[in-house]
Amino acid sequence: MTTGAALIPGRLQALLLPLLVAVSLSGCAGRAEGVLVPTADAATTPGTQVDMLVATTRSPSENPGILFSGERGTGLKITDIAVSIPPEANRKVGEVQWPKKLPADPTREFATARVLPVDKADARDWLVRHLPPSGRVLVFVHGFNNRYEDAVYRFAQIVHDSGTDVAPILFTWPSRASIFDYNYDKESTNYSRDALEEMLDAITDDPKVREVTVMAHSMGSWLTVEALRQMAIRDGRVAPKIQNVILASPDLDVDVFGQQYKALGPSRPDFTLFVSRDDRALQLSRRISGNIDRLGQIDPSVEPYRTQFEAAGISIIDLTALQSGDPLNHGKFAQSPQVVQLIGTRLLAGQTITDSNIGLGDRIGAVALGTAQTVGGVASATVNAPIAVFDANTRRNYDEQLRRVGRSFENTIISTIPQ
Repeated sequence: MTTGAALIPGRLQALLLPLLVAVSLSGCAGRAEGVLVPTADAATTPGTQVDMLVATTRSPSENPGILFSGERGTGLKITDIAVSIPPEANRKVGEVQWPKKLPADPTREFATARVLPVDKADARDWLVRHLPPSGRVLVFVHGFNNRYEDAVYRFAQIVHDSGTDVAPILFTWPSRASIFDYNYDKESTNYSRDALEEMLDAITDDPKVREVTVMAHSMGSWLTVEALRQMAIRDGRVAPKIQNVILASPDLDVDVFGQQYKALGPSRPDFTLFVSRDDRALQLSRRISGNIDRLGQIDPSVEPYRTQFEAAGISIIDLTALQSGDPLNHGKFAQSPQVVQLIGTRLLAGQTITDSNIGLGDRIGAVALGTAQTVGGVASATVNAPIAVFDANTRRNYDEQLRRVGRSFENTIISTIPQ
């Protein structure tokens, strides 16, 4: 994989160098090219299979193993794709086991099992066939620096590892998959707004669909919120079936997001944000975007963010303390087994993070409770998970827990004073 660093002006090259090194270490080395030629037999593959519908605004590639390039196409192209996932004993949750050569070994690697172009009528039939009894659909919008096959295999991993019961639909937009094409990718998200809105309209118009969750990563968050904003302006509201929006590491100017969010109107979907202050990709994005905070790296424990997001009803899940194998700390939501399973068992099941006692709490509460444990012995109140949740429910839950800890602490002090 070539870097092209010599083509970058000196100051920008200095900014890009740390990111460039990290990308080089975690990039396409050792991966086979052209993985989208079907090589796995669904009848004999030992693992499991993820069926997805893929819609794209990319231009078709002449290489059938690549399918779509990073250039902009005309119209919305739709493909029925199946990806084989190797048996659990041969893989780690949160990882994509890329083929090292072709044909892929389906016992140890992801492998493409089916690639079928479909028209809009066939796409509606696919959706009906793949809808679970819950009528839920998951739409995923990938982020910056993604090839078509990157988005397909990553989404297959998310769907599989989350164990979620949804009809999975991927929307992939034209990305040249180069950190030196940031501006091209950003303009490609603008190019794709109408197409994403069109696709969401078609999904929500289906009477069999009951609920839609849209999950977006990185720069795909800009595209997603813009498409929803357009929908609200055109139709007077976001389609009611779009009930949940999950933004993971959103590469969004925090001030711009505030304006977009207001434009969605009073009947907005529920928003959940995954943020991490050690996200190196967003640190770079902030520096080349006027030093305005990016939504995905805010500190939700400080003002004005804590009060503003709580008042808006937006839940924030802070993953800063979570360790992952991603050198950029930009893909924790998909690469952490705890988080991807949390997405499947809670968010995509139509539940909020804090509507039951699942051992997560906001960071301030966790610190206070951890201190109380040393003097009051209230071990059950200590939060050990490296995940912090910030929303109104969490604050209420922890206010009550702190009151209980306070009473325990008071009783402990009283019992140690000689009478």
